[in-house]
Amino acid sequence: MNQEITSSAKNSNSKMNLLFKHEALQQLLAFASLIILILFFSTASEFFLQFTNILGILLATAVIGVLALGVTFVIITGGIDLSVGTMMTLSSVMTGVFIVFLDLPIALGVLGGILTGAVCGFLNGCTITKMKLPPFVSTLAMMMIARGLSLVITGAIPIHFAAVPGFSDISMGVISQNLHIPNIVFIFFGIAIVAGVVLNKTILGRYAFAMGSNEEATRLSGVNTDFWKISIYIVSGIFAGVAGVLMASRLNSAQPALGAGYELEAIAAVVIGGTSLKGGKGNILGTVIGALIMSVLTNGLRILAVPHEWQTVVIGIVLIFAVYADMVRRSKR
Repeated sequence: MNQEITSSAKNSNSKMNLLFKHEALQQLLAFASLIILILFFSTASEFFLQFTNILGILLATAVIGVLALGVTFVIITGGIDLSVGTMMTLSSVMTGVFIVFLDLPIALGVLGGILTGAVCGFLNGCTITKMKLPPFVSTLAMMMIARGLSLVITGAIPIHFAAVPGFSDISMGVISQNLHIPNIVFIFFGIAIVAGVVLNKTILGRYAFAMGSNEEATRLSGVNTDFWKISIYIVSGIFAGVAGVLMASRLNSAQPALGAGYELEAIAAVVIGGTSLKGGKGNILGTVIGALIMSVLTNGLRILAVPHEWQTVVIGIVLIFAVYADMVRRSKR
């Protein structure tokens, strides 16, 4: 009996080691792809490595990256969240309502914007777990609801923060005049570190992986999968709320028509970073690299004067290959 237990433990450890090797290889491949893109575009254009352009890439990465961090949790469970883009917009609008219309302090307005995203995520989780709607349908409906509410609340007119001193500094202020790097960049990487700790060191992260690997087995083992799934969608909503505040601060306005399409870029960043659409596999570092790849690719194509329509085509092709590569890896495993 002891020999069987020992053998089983060795097999389990062997499988875990193999999984870690696969994930490390995926991260290495993603990072290598990022370096290749940077080398290609820097060779193709002398403007690519200029400081202002690199700063533009980091600014573009920050908002998409924050959205992608939340989506990572959802996709690891085997779900999907198509509403993060418009949840970001609604959170941005509600931040404007709290600060500009209701004249609340900036801190309370920011908290209200983030809570708006959390409430949307809670509703997503409830419709998926209690009403048994497929995540695709549930989050698609929330995408439409959030977009409509943003337009209704504002009358399709942007809310400007020009009369609110200090609000734009949340994103565009600088810690040091010598660095000239906006706060939004540091906020993104700080949030990524927090997300990594939550995913890898907390029970929420462990259950996310467990549900993505086998939700029914997780439920039968005594885990309240409905509760934890709702919690994960709330986490995604919180990240969308943070992204909404950062976007509003960066633009110094809440744009009610903004946000459509951001969810696709966020999902693409997550998949390119190595998170499997079938669930049970993923990591935050890969998502950060995926977000950087998306921004570098878009920026490089723009510098080379590639029309916007063709930029979208290229990104779509990259996404197809990323998903196909994941399917090949899973079949080999």
